[in-house]
Amino acid sequence: MSQTPQSSPPARRSVLRGTVAASAALALPAVGAAPALALSGRPRAAWGVQTGDVTATSGLLWVRSDRPARMIVETSATGSFRRARRWHGPLLGPGTDFTGTTALRGLPAGRQVHYRVTLADPDDDRRTGEAVYGTFRTAPANRRRGVRFLWSGDIAGQGWGINPDIGGYRAYEEIRRLDPDFFLCSGDTVYADGPLVPSVTLPDGRVWRNVVTQEKSKVAETLDEYRGNFRYNLLDENVRRFNAQVPTIVQWDDHEVRNNWYPGQILDDARYTEKDVDVLARRSMRAFAEYFPVSTLSASGHGTEGRMHRVVRHGPLLDVFVLDMRTYRDANSPNRRADEGEGILGAAQLAWLKRELDRSNAVWKVIAADMPLGLVVPDGSANFEAVAQGDPGAPLGRELQIAELLRHIKHRRITGTVWLTADVHYTSAQHYAPERAAFKDFAPFWEFVSGPLAAGGFPANALDGTFGPDRVFVRAPQRANVSPMESPQYFGEVDIDGDSGELTVRLRAEGGTVLFAKTLQPGRVGQ
Repeated sequence: MSQTPQSSPPARRSVLRGTVAASAALALPAVGAAPALALSGRPRAAWGVQTGDVTATSGLLWVRSDRPARMIVETSATGSFRRARRWHGPLLGPGTDFTGTTALRGLPAGRQVHYRVTLADPDDDRRTGEAVYGTFRTAPANRRRGVRFLWSGDIAGQGWGINPDIGGYRAYEEIRRLDPDFFLCSGDTVYADGPLVPSVTLPDGRVWRNVVTQEKSKVAETLDEYRGNFRYNLLDENVRRFNAQVPTIVQWDDHEVRNNWYPGQILDDARYTEKDVDVLARRSMRAFAEYFPVSTLSASGHGTEGRMHRVVRHGPLLDVFVLDMRTYRDANSPNRRADEGEGILGAAQLAWLKRELDRSNAVWKVIAADMPLGLVVPDGSANFEAVAQGDPGAPLGRELQIAELLRHIKHRRITGTVWLTADVHYTSAQHYAPERAAFKDFAPFWEFVSGPLAAGGFPANALDGTFGPDRVFVRAPQRANVSPMESPQYFGEVDIDGDSGELTVRLRAEGGTVLFAKTLQPGRVGQ
């Protein structure tokens, strides 16, 4: 059973540094809503719109139809859509689950862009559905305006899905109201391996209620089940309203496929009939490309490079280096081999990252990692899931590849690197310094962790001393899998001042509280 969000009556557009149409703020549907493939009426874009990988002059615009349709886009400098520019998008059909993306190029830098998407009957372009509206800001051409973005990850995990009793995914609305230039989603965008049940009784006796769909009632194995997992979060009106205003930069981690997966893995899990993780990963990647606007991916598999890692350039102040710490990693193991093997990035991605860091002229270079560096993340009793393995001595296993990268950053005098991640379901700040480390050939740097955005909270992980981390701040639950009704969700904010170039990181808790803040100075190799 698929669900289609139900449209609310048209309302006046609200303004928050730009126009967001009320058609994007759709009501949360009840289970049993009309099927997505209704055969009568005009095409509907009831799943909202979203933009991704926005730069100074370009961006990607996404929509989903409820039937075959042609995607038509108009952009304008104002919400009145006078002198609108028209873009002819793709034909949306079953081959991409009726989703499609239109590339917008030649946009004005540092400006608010208003857009509307209309879906037309492919056999009669006069037969169109109701337009859906959105807005975004392009990156600035100069540094004066500054840059501000937020990040987090981990959505619909550990059995905590969309709960209408608490207003759904409330953190999305809080982030939207902060009106950032963009949002960095640091992986675990869905929990394809995490089925939902209608209700869960909490330790204090309260009851958590989930919206449940057919695809979310079992682990995802088929392409349609993966599609249903990505579609699930769009049932939440907070997400659709957020998507219509805030561009995203999205990466994946493990739960888009299956917990702690790695290439070549064969599952020993009775829930799965398909045991080959490589098969599952291909299906998930295709669904991911269909449901997120990513510049290096394509739902059709044509016209892009077909990879998750990329650089998104956001004006002279900021380049975002989006890593893929899943696709090229070696198998999870005790992680103590004396040679690096494929490590966690793979040889080709590591070479790419070093080249792109060398080429970057941005003041700040944010390395968006879907897993932390110095936090020990176990996989069972003997193996490890991330970079660290708890041995505080010289680099071993996956640490060798990170040591090579950190050495490269120091010796090439690459300034302004900051690491952002999620994954561990709490928020913290770690400062890495060679004087505390077993491996000393690197410049000091910061790693900031935030999340979950809509999932269970977990206690803080142990630190590995190889790169000398000092946990300057941490906020985490005391027990595992604390529900969003019991503990706040977390997200981080990065604010780069256009005049001074200073970068300030704020770790935030849902509800408006700033838990921790740190300001970094520009132009330094390490700090």
